[in-house]
Amino acid sequence: MTWLEEGAPSTLAAGKRPRTTLTPTLVLKDGKAVTALGSPGGDQQDQWQLLYLLRTLVGGYSPQQAVDAPALHTTSIPGSFYPRTWTPGGAVVEDRLGDAVIEGLEARGHRVTRAGDWALGRLSSVVSDPATGVLQAAANPRGAQGYAAGR
Repeated sequence: MTWLEEGAPSTLAAGKRPRTTLTPTLVLKDGKAVTALGSPGGDQQDQWQLLYLLRTLVGGYSPQQAVDAPALHTTSIPGSFYPRTWTPGGAVVEDRLGDAVIEGLEARGHRVTRAGDWALGRLSSVVSDPATGVLQAAANPRGAQGYAAGR
């Protein structure tokens, strides 16, 4: 995902690392792994994972509640993939956010695209309780692309 345009931050050059959207995430607590999560989805991966982390670490959601909650992402930056389009002030939202929230975003100047009720996010996660060894898993119901299983 390098650019062939001279002077761009991601210009193809010897010794430079290519930019990538791959962002597997590992959360540590007291030096021990407690959560692993990831998502396909190009530029949206980090945004969807941030929603998960805020919901579980701050909001007290269970892993599956965090995955199931309505998703959104911005399109206000140039995309990583050709043709690298962008929409200044753009936000893509699931309709389940509710009309009041969506209208509030629009009132603040965001250019909102409604994606449907269950269209965004492809998160999966595994959570481990270091004290008990109990494992939890959460998988995305959107697009029938993932499942959680354990033994």
